[in-house]
Amino acid sequence: MSSVISVNVAQAMANPDPRAMSNVTGIDKLAAGEPVMVRAPEGVGSGLVGDFIGNPKFHGGDDQAVYVYAREDLDEWERQLQRPLANGNFGENLTTSGIDVTGARIGELWRIGSDGLLLEVSAPRTPCRTFQAFLNLNHWIKTFTEGGKPGAYLRVISPGTVRAGDAISLEHRPDHDVTIGLVFCARMSEPALLPQLLVADALSAELKDYARQRVVSNVE
Repeated sequence: MSSVISVNVAQAMANPDPRAMSNVTGIDKLAAGEPVMVRAPEGVGSGLVGDFIGNPKFHGGDDQAVYVYAREDLDEWERQLQRPLANGNFGENLTTSGIDVTGARIGELWRIGSDGLLLEVSAPRTPCRTFQAFLNLNHWIKTFTEGGKPGAYLRVISPGTVRAGDAISLEHRPDHDVTIGLVFCARMSEPALLPQLLVADALSAELKDYARQRVVSNVE
């Protein structure tokens, strides 16, 4: 059964990257002991009430309201990096079990728990220098990109509370093949794939614009 095994929120902490645009960050997320309300952030901030976003220019907002990472992928990184990784260590709001996050299609609808929460898959995570500095790993952006397991951002379609142990059910799966993994590959290393992304209506606005610009420039 697919489920949420940890709900993670952050308080503000000093940004470990001295060159970052913001001197505070919310990347260090810890498990919440109580149910957390999730709602659309209406353009800025996190979808989880009480969660902190340090740089709202690039993080949070409606298309990045909830960040999800699979425990199975964290376990793979533990083995590769030979260090423990707690739930929330990648800055994810929800750590999941039993669901293929990398293989999720853009526009998939996930029903979580029994309080009406409905989320829609919108984009993969793009690694940044703060992520690298927080983990204190040289060349982490390159390593993470090559690993091809970015986790997924989701937008809030219907609000509700979430807690550890909530079941995740797939409410809708689009009939295209644009997955989180494909979008990540197109964005980070294989731009020739970008035109394929435009069939996914639920793709984040930022990625739609980026793909369209690349398509137009190639035509010209």
